[in-house]
Amino acid sequence: MKESTTFFVGLDVHKDFISVAYAPEDREAEVIFLGPIGTRQCDIDRLIRQLHSRASRLLFVYEAGPCGYWLYRYLKKKGQDCMVVAPSLIPRKPGDRVKTDRRDAVQLARLMRSGDLNPVYVPSLEDESIRDLCRLREDILCELRAAKRRLKSFLLRHDIRYAGRSDWSAAHLRWLADDVILPTASQSIVFHEYVHRVNHLVDRLRSIEEQLQQEVKGWRLEPLVAAYQALRGVRFQVAVTFAAEIGDPTRFEQPRQLMAYVGLHPSEYSSGNTRRQGGIAKTGNAHVRRVLVEGAWTYRYRPKVSRQIQLRQESLPQNLRDIGWKAQVRLCKRFRALVARGKHPNVAVTAIARELVAFLWAIGRQVQFPESSLVQLAG
Repeated sequence: MKESTTFFVGLDVHKDFISVAYAPEDREAEVIFLGPIGTRQCDIDRLIRQLHSRASRLLFVYEAGPCGYWLYRYLKKKGQDCMVVAPSLIPRKPGDRVKTDRRDAVQLARLMRSGDLNPVYVPSLEDESIRDLCRLREDILCELRAAKRRLKSFLLRHDIRYAGRSDWSAAHLRWLADDVILPTASQSIVFHEYVHRVNHLVDRLRSIEEQLQQEVKGWRLEPLVAAYQALRGVRFQVAVTFAAEIGDPTRFEQPRQLMAYVGLHPSEYSSGNTRRQGGIAKTGNAHVRRVLVEGAWTYRYRPKVSRQIQLRQESLPQNLRDIGWKAQVRLCKRFRALVARGKHPNVAVTAIARELVAFLWAIGRQVQFPESSLVQLAG
């Protein structure tokens, strides 16, 4: 009869192989390194059978990385317990300067057994697909900004300046198409290639945004996306990015935990009676942090329910509209107060983005979901 024991299995996952180590539940027992295995499903199944011949329960753990969550989902499908941890949150000895696959797998198994690891949030496959689409839009947007900078730099080198009010407006685009003349044929080729690149990326961005609009329809977090837009500065792209990256906000008991998750909490180095706080920690999800800071810039203006906000709030209940107005009154006043105290606008808007997280969390608590649609925290 199989002994009722538990093995804590550490996996160091790479593209072509996985290094495996396991630790028995007896804390005095030594961690055993099994060696590398393949990444095929048959290799994983063979490992499970091998370990189950020695223990009745297996607890797997591996670091989040470029290989994604396929291993987590496959182990869950096979009925195994699995946990994914953030590499930055794994305890490490400052003096340990040796890193190998064997050491990583053994350390994961040992820390899993001692309870010193915390799981990260693993999105469902549907949520991850929306998140990937949002990140594709962000990548194309970065490419578009770079293409625009290259075009403007090229024109500036040849002392060609636009005299209008704003760049990339309809008038600016007509000026690029009709009024720009370069002295040589080679430079004309370069100019038209730069313009073509910008136009191509604009079309791609528009196509991705339309596709994102279609994919969100029927998504389990679509009610959250609509509810978030009750807030000023949280349009569709900001709302869907926040929902796709965060998932169900009710998994955070307090808004401060969500602020820390996106890295908007202040860094601190205190000792004894001395307390030192620095800039934001910039840990956690950088995608959410970027869109929140961009949205927070709208609070530098006085509180106002514009026509666009009215259209977004038409189908929302009154309690969500009240939260949106409360956020405007507080955050607009907060921004002006910080700037009046001498804070740089960039610092002030970061503080506004941190408080905006709390209002997003409050709205998320008001939205009800069927129990079957909620994604649980990994582990």
